[in-house]
Amino acid sequence: MYALLLTIIYIAFISLGLPDSLVGSGWPVMQRDLGVPLSYAGIITMTISVGTIFSSLMSDRLTKRFGTGMITAVSVLTTAIALYGFSISNHFYLLVLWAIPYGMGAGAVDAALNNYVALYYASRHMNWLHAFWGVGAAISPNIMAYYLLDASGWQGGYKTVAIIQIILTACLFLSLPLWKANGLQETLDQTEVKPFKETLRLKGLSFMLVTFLAYSAVEQTTALWATTYLVEGRGIDVETAARYGALFFVGITAGRFLSGVVTRWFNDRQLIRIGLAVLCGGVVLILIPTDIQ
Repeated sequence: MYALLLTIIYIAFISLGLPDSLVGSGWPVMQRDLGVPLSYAGIITMTISVGTIFSSLMSDRLTKRFGTGMITAVSVLTTAIALYGFSISNHFYLLVLWAIPYGMGAGAVDAALNNYVALYYASRHMNWLHAFWGVGAAISPNIMAYYLLDASGWQGGYKTVAIIQIILTACLFLSLPLWKANGLQETLDQTEVKPFKETLRLKGLSFMLVTFLAYSAVEQTTALWATTYLVEGRGIDVETAARYGALFFVGITAGRFLSGVVTRWFNDRQLIRIGLAVLCGGVVLILIPTDIQ
């Protein structure tokens, strides 16, 4: 039963990753159609981040009250509705408004599922869980690239991903009995929720937060601007650039699957150090000048 529930969780993380690369892969065309500066993509992503942070902070209490299964299903439904809102928007301010429910839905499901897997599964499953996020994030730029050549444009890409999210939402609602069968809610009811101030005093948390902030900055910057850089800086056509941008998420996915395998031989501290070393190597490679277009 736990294996089946873990499969459902993996599917939920695919749905979490699907929308995360849409703005970056479609922005060169979205920016032109909306008549706004390139930098305005940051407004959308920051709005999503604010919503994500807010719902993440509320996640413990919501999960204890409604259960992880219900929070996950409702959150994915919320993102599906927000993505459909993106698909019917023709003004920039509407995208910003729809970014609010998208961020809140993404943050709630992210925090709830991360917490559950951290408590009840081995650390390798956490790596594989985030690898499945990468699967979703790698798929959606290819969906967007297809629709950028179609008459429906970037709105068609958002609408297709919204439909996929709705299908995944139905699967999650159908899986709710699995969560009850595993006694998850009863376990969570017995778990003490620490006050936020007390949580911040946990040993090593401040360093972990700074480290994760630095990693997220690299990931989000690359995810958002890779396609635009290839179009504006390298002169690559939009459809090809979107597909190349997806390779970043393919790399993330492969790295996380590999990390899940090597946890048998390396502890968490060693994996973090190896990851940072590889990341620095990648940054150096990007800085090497080249004339390849």
